[in-house]
Amino acid sequence: MDQSNNLENDLFEHYQFKADKGQEPLRVDKFLMNRIENSTRNKIQTAAKNGAIYSNDKIVKSNYKVKPGDVVRVMFSHPPYENLLVGEEMNLDIIHEDKNLLVVNKPAGLVVHPGHGNYNGTLLNGLINHFENLPQNKDGRPGLVHRIDKDTSGLLVIAKDEVSMTDLAKQFYLKTSKRKYLALVWGIIPDEKGTINKRLARDPKNRLIMSVPVDEDGYGKEAITHYKVIERFNYLTLVECQLETGRTHQIRAHMKHIGHPIFSDARYGGDKILKGTIFNKYKQFVLNCFKLMPRQALHAKSLGFIHPVSKKELNFECELPVDFKNCLEKWRNYSKSVSYTHLTLPTILLV
Repeated sequence: MDQSNNLENDLFEHYQFKADKGQEPLRVDKFLMNRIENSTRNKIQTAAKNGAIYSNDKIVKSNYKVKPGDVVRVMFSHPPYENLLVGEEMNLDIIHEDKNLLVVNKPAGLVVHPGHGNYNGTLLNGLINHFENLPQNKDGRPGLVHRIDKDTSGLLVIAKDEVSMTDLAKQFYLKTSKRKYLALVWGIIPDEKGTINKRLARDPKNRLIMSVPVDEDGYGKEAITHYKVIERFNYLTLVECQLETGRTHQIRAHMKHIGHPIFSDARYGGDKILKGTIFNKYKQFVLNCFKLMPRQALHAKSLGFIHPVSKKELNFECELPVDFKNCLEKWRNYSKSVSYTHLTLPTILLV
C-alpha cells in the first residue's frame, strides 16, 4: 500500500517546513523545536514515536537528519486545534464598530489567534462569540486583517464582511494603512529620527526570531521601519515607530539590529541589563522595572486606513496601558533623581 496516498485521506497536516538549501544535517526533533513555538523536545519525540513526523512523505524517527530541501510535516488523525474554533465569553475593548468593521484595543498577554500551545482564550475565540459569520482571511482565520504579538498591546482592525476583508487586506499590502507604535528601547538613540530599511528572515540559529540576513541580496522579505525619538532617559529611549511594511516581529528585530533592543523583550535580549551603572541600587531598580513590565515595552498606539465602504479616512488612537505608563514614570523619576556626577561614572554594556 502506498503510504503517501493514504497520507492526505487519513491525516491532517499540523505543520509543514521546507529545509533551506543551506541546511546542515540536523536531527528532526531539534529542527522542529527551532520552528514550532511553545514546543518541547519531549512532545516532539512522542509525536515521532507515534509515527506523526514525516520527511518527504515518509515516516521518520526523531533522530532522522534533516537535509537541504527536505519537506518535514507533522501529521495527526485529528484536525489542528486552531481549526476547531469555539466562541468564548470575553470582554473586548472595542474602540470603534460599524456594520463593516471594528477596531479593538488588545491587551498585552492576549494571543490574537489559536496556535500551538494556545488553543483557546484567544482574541479570535472572543470575536466569534460576539459576531457571527466573520469572513476568513487567506489563512482561514475569521475577521483578521493583521495581527500583533501576544505581549504587544494596542490596536487591531477586524473585518466583518468579505468586501471589507478584501479591501482592508489590500490597503495593508499596498502600505497605505498607517500604523504607529511606541517602543521603549535600551540605549540612547542620538538622532532625532531615522529609517531602518533592512530585509528580515527567520534567524538561521533560532527560527523563533527574525533577523537581518548576512546576505540581504534577494534573501528575506523587505522590511521598513521609520522611527522618531519622543523622550530620552539616562539609559533608555522612548521612540515612535511607523511601519511601512508589516513583517513578523519587525520593530523588535529592527531595533535589536541597530543595537537598541526593546526593554524587557526576552526573545530579543531586552530582558537583560544592557546599559547603566555598576551600582547594585541601579541593578535593583531595573529588576523592579522588569517586574513591573514583564513583557516587551511595545504598544500599537495608532491605526489609520480608508473605510472600505464609505471611503472616509479613519484614524484611531489608544492610551498606553497601565504597565507601560508606570514603567515610563519610574524611569522619568529615576532620571530626575540621578545627579550628573552619576552619569560620568563607569557604565556597563552586557550583550
